[in-house]
Amino acid sequence: MGLAKRIGKSEGLRGLLCWLGSLYIRFVHATGRWRVINGEHANRLWDEGQPFILAFWHGRILMMPKSWRSSVPIHMLISQHRDGQLIARTVSHFGIQTVAGSSTRGGSAALRAMLKSLKSGQCVGITPDGPKGPRMRASAGIVNVARLAGVPVLCATFSTRRRKVLRSWDRFALALPFSTGVFVWADPITVPRDADEEALDLLRLKVEDSLNAITLEADRLMGVESPEPEQAEAAP
Repeated sequence: MGLAKRIGKSEGLRGLLCWLGSLYIRFVHATGRWRVINGEHANRLWDEGQPFILAFWHGRILMMPKSWRSSVPIHMLISQHRDGQLIARTVSHFGIQTVAGSSTRGGSAALRAMLKSLKSGQCVGITPDGPKGPRMRASAGIVNVARLAGVPVLCATFSTRRRKVLRSWDRFALALPFSTGVFVWADPITVPRDADEEALDLLRLKVEDSLNAITLEADRLMGVESPEPEQAEAAP
């Protein structure tokens, strides 16, 4: 039996892998020199106790737990797939709770859970291109949640000078220890409660463009290349 199958079948191995993953994130952060760009919007909302939706690309998920103020509760939307559950268990070591679901599985239950969290004053984190892509293309779900909950969307990303970009669908950025790193935040995006379908699609594109812009800027600051967003399929 291969290693991946053994891990999938062993609760103990999964738990160990997730614990080691959380230690790696802490080690990368502790040994790096980090700065934050445009973080005042998140700080203001945190200080005021105002909920918002944190948006980041799936490929930049690794260091995002260290971008967050640890005293502020957040629920992350995580796929029900095995890989998603490994992510959920890893981020739980940072006090981050998760909502299981996606656009294809558990979507309605996840939507209700996210709205409940936001309306109770807690934040929610979403990867709008997850769980399977297309890479760096935002789905409509994030702006629909923002509209229903009446909360803004804040996009964020990270980059490091030393890293390995994997050949996965999301071009996962594996930050390496002893590096220089940066977290970049965008300005808040407000989604009106009365936004119609056309307005929502424009706002979805605004989230997508904002995430791609700060990702490009973060990589530029670190002197590394940015992966290209996956090409959208042509209309039939």
